[in-house]
Amino acid sequence: MLCRLASAGRSSAKLIAPLGCLVSRQKHTLPDLPYDYGALEPHINAEIMQLHHGKHHATYVNNLNVTEEKYKEALAKGDVTAQVSLQPALKFNGGGHINHTIFWTNLSPNGGGEPKGELMEAIKRDFGSFANFKEKLTAVSVGVQGSGWGWLGYNKEQGRLQIAACANQDPLQGTTGLIPLLGIDVWEHAYYLQYKNVRPDYLKAIWNVINWENVSSRYAACKK
Repeated sequence: MLCRLASAGRSSAKLIAPLGCLVSRQKHTLPDLPYDYGALEPHINAEIMQLHHGKHHATYVNNLNVTEEKYKEALAKGDVTAQVSLQPALKFNGGGHINHTIFWTNLSPNGGGEPKGELMEAIKRDFGSFANFKEKLTAVSVGVQGSGWGWLGYNKEQGRLQIAACANQDPLQGTTGLIPLLGIDVWEHAYYLQYKNVRPDYLKAIWNVINWENVSSRYAACKK
């Protein structure tokens, strides 16, 4: 997993990387946004996007690179105690990088509305209607205690969509086995400057910028 976190579509493997991966890997980098910081206004303002992407996500990337260097040293020394002690930082910063890399592509200034095609049919099959799905994902996201994420994921074994919540920066697939399709960041840094402590208002607004083409592409890819 940690070899190629910068790839939004391949952000799903185990959090503890093998030695060969850590030795040969390139450093993780902050992905460019596919739109300007102000492109999601008025739903998410430019100041939030600049801080969220340029500061918060960048911090996860930097800390992940530092942690992987320390982990590589611990592996080389055979220091199992150090390896174990570094795993929470790998999970937190690796998860933060995975989650945000997906999140930026899940949003679009041309987003909103409803999905089409296979994804829409799957939503109707598994949730009864798009309205029911939207209500359930919103409720799960509102209900996250403290910081975390609301997710629409795909259960490959059961062949169906599922909604889940993850605490902090826990990555969806690494902690639940679900393949991430749509993530909603409910850390306060994702909305506080604009919506204060009223998370439901942020969640109401974010549906106007959901990139259903991206979510549909993820759904099609994980079914192959």
